[in-house]
Amino acid sequence: MTLKIGLDFDNTIAGYDTLFCAVAIELGLVARGFDGTKNDVRAAVRRLDDGELRWQRLQGQVYGARMAGANLLDGVAEFCRACRARGDVELFVISHKTQFGHFDAARIDLREAARSWMRTQGFFEPDGLGFAPEHVYFETTRADKLARIAAVGCTHFVDDLEEVLDDPAFPAGVQRILFTNGAPAPARRDYPALASWREIAEKVLVAA
Repeated sequence: MTLKIGLDFDNTIAGYDTLFCAVAIELGLVARGFDGTKNDVRAAVRRLDDGELRWQRLQGQVYGARMAGANLLDGVAEFCRACRARGDVELFVISHKTQFGHFDAARIDLREAARSWMRTQGFFEPDGLGFAPEHVYFETTRADKLARIAAVGCTHFVDDLEEVLDDPAFPAGVQRILFTNGAPAPARRDYPALASWREIAEKVLVAA
C-alpha cells in the first residue's frame, strides 16, 4: 500500500523562532537581546498596547517579506529523503495559510513566499527533497485544510497543533501525529506526540 503522508507547513516544516525574535527586535516590539521561541515573542507583543494588532502585523512581516529567513527544521530533509528512497510514499504539504497577511499594506502573497522558500530549500528538485509542486496545498480555512487531507487520501498527517488533530472534522482513518519540536508531550491524547523528525520517521516508516 502506498503511504500518503501529509505535512503541515508553519512550525512543522518551516521554523520561525529565531526570525520572529529578530524582526520583533528590529521593529522595537521587544528589547534588544530578547531570546525565546515564537510563542515567547507572541506573549510579549500581545502584552503591549494594541498588542493583538501589533502581533498580526509582525506575522505578516515574517510570513511575507521576511519569509526567506525561516529555517528548515532539523530532520525534515532526512525524513523526506527516506520517504523518497522507499519508493512507496507520496508526500503532501497541506497548510492553513491565507493568501495575504492581515494589515499588510504591501499585499505580499504569503503562499508564493512559502513556495519560493521551498524552492530555495530544494523541495522540488528531483535530487533534493523530491516534492511534486502539485502536492503543495495552501488552504484559506482550517475546514478547507481538513477537507483537503481527506480529498488526497492521506494515510498519515503530521501537525504541530493539537487543535487541528483534535478537530471533530479531522478525517476518520488518518493516522494523526503531533510534532512537538522538543517540547513536552501533552498529557491527554490518543495519538503519538513526537519530539523530532527522527522519531516520526521511526514511527511512520520503520513501523509501516
